[in-house]
Amino acid sequence: MQSFTALRVHPTPTGVERRLETCQLADLPPGDVLIKVSYSSLNYKDALSANGHQGISQHYPHTPGIDAAGSVVSDSRGLLVEGDPVVVLGFDLGMNCWGGWSEYIRVPGAWVVRLPDGLSLADAMRLGTAGVSAAYAVEKLLQAGLNGASSRIVVTGATGGVGSIAVHLLASLGYQVTASTGKLDQAGWLYNLGAVQVVDRQQFATASSKALLPAQYEAAIDTVGQDALVNLAKSLTFGGSVAVCGIVGGTGLPLDIYPFILRGINLLGIASAEAPLAARQRVLAKYAGLWRLPQLASLCEEINLTQVSDRVDMMLAGQARGRALVRVG
Repeated sequence: MQSFTALRVHPTPTGVERRLETCQLADLPPGDVLIKVSYSSLNYKDALSANGHQGISQHYPHTPGIDAAGSVVSDSRGLLVEGDPVVVLGFDLGMNCWGGWSEYIRVPGAWVVRLPDGLSLADAMRLGTAGVSAAYAVEKLLQAGLNGASSRIVVTGATGGVGSIAVHLLASLGYQVTASTGKLDQAGWLYNLGAVQVVDRQQFATASSKALLPAQYEAAIDTVGQDALVNLAKSLTFGGSVAVCGIVGGTGLPLDIYPFILRGINLLGIASAEAPLAARQRVLAKYAGLWRLPQLASLCEEINLTQVSDRVDMMLAGQARGRALVRVG
């Protein structure tokens, strides 16, 4: 039987234990497509799963990793051939299905995206679900009427995975990006990604009791939620939009109706895990073409499976920056 290595998370009386294990192909769940994984990534949802969060992954022992990129070994449907480069992003991968921190995965065919020409397996995972979420947010802002290179856009959680890619993408498209972060020591890094201003997250940290705040931004991408989202909504110009894709600051929304009826703002929800396969194909193709990010590699630190557990702890402690590309194969 084919053996391979995977990072498995086991419950213990005091929490969880993460360890590399030798597994067999027979251990994998049923599915249409068997994939030899070359790269995965580390997202906040992965860190929660790797820490035993029952709201993310209900069944342990478990292999996290909501992203995976590699080559097809077999496809029972006959639609993909051996060696085809493919990507799996989201769905239930790494949550309640065996995830990408493994040298092999077996998944439903409906989850598998062919790698677009012009995008490497490594770059697909440098982007990962975070990059897809950032792209969906930008698309929704554009659909809601965002235009003009002079538009001012604020991105919260700017040193995180989604935030850093959003900063770089928006700047590459010509927008004036303000990066909000609690890591002001990383301001130089954010300016290098294209931000024109870096502000302390404390500016948005406590929800204002005022009905409206001075109109500063045409749009926003919020990865924090709760009070930060409230203040952003109150700080948009007339007809402005905020794309919402994160909850690290909380899940509540103590916001009254005034920004909607006095400034006509738009609140745009960003959901990447269950987005249609065609949407993933579309944004990956954009990243391979017109939305190619010139400094994508500088957003990421490359690690291997033996280093993932330490990086998880860093992320949960708020000490991580940018993206982590996980070399699996």
